[in-house]
Amino acid sequence: MYADAIVADLEWGRILRDLDEFGVAQTGPLLDGQACRDLRALYDHDEHFRSRIVMQRHGFGAGEYKYFADPLPEAISGLRRAFYERLAPFANGWNDRMGSDRRYPADLDSFLAECHADGQSRPTPLLLKYGAGDYNCLHQDVYGQHLFPIQLVILLSAPQSEFDGGELVLTEQRPRMQSRVEVVPLGMGQGALFAVNDRPRAGARGDYRVKMRHGVSRIRSGERLTLGVIFHDAK
Repeated sequence: MYADAIVADLEWGRILRDLDEFGVAQTGPLLDGQACRDLRALYDHDEHFRSRIVMQRHGFGAGEYKYFADPLPEAISGLRRAFYERLAPFANGWNDRMGSDRRYPADLDSFLAECHADGQSRPTPLLLKYGAGDYNCLHQDVYGQHLFPIQLVILLSAPQSEFDGGELVLTEQRPRMQSRVEVVPLGMGQGALFAVNDRPRAGARGDYRVKMRHGVSRIRSGERLTLGVIFHDAK
């Protein structure tokens, strides 16, 4: 119920306008300081996670992250469910504009059942941990055939006091044009929603498709932890 109330009170008119125009929208505060610290504290307890990825080993950047195991912590599963239900109609509208007949069900359990039926059964919410000099290369979080086109990130550390640098960065690749860059400032406990892969963009001759990528700029000092909430599961 806590997550439902937080999500219901967000400025959804502005959020959806920003997502449509820029491919990214700041949500404002989602978690208080104690909730952020509680989630950060989970990182050192491997029983909560299904795998750990060291970015340098795969050419993803520098730093590391861990994927949560089922069952997800309630704070995460509640936000995942509440955001999905708000975003599914909007995501279906995007698919209409891009000429796709893919329709997302109204509730998260039904969508995850579709993922699991095709072998995408591993949970994808994750904690990301960066130290000084670490960064995340531009990428897309695509884990199989089923892909929900929007995802959520929440900053769990305090900029300036706990780390410097580490900005969320997105690029928009436009047909026959140079890429556009968006830098998204976040405070501790604040979130951003952004496009995972393709999204429609309104042009003079109607909608056209652009491709989004996201990453994190270099951490200049300190330590930065982030919660990533992806709505589709992985193979």
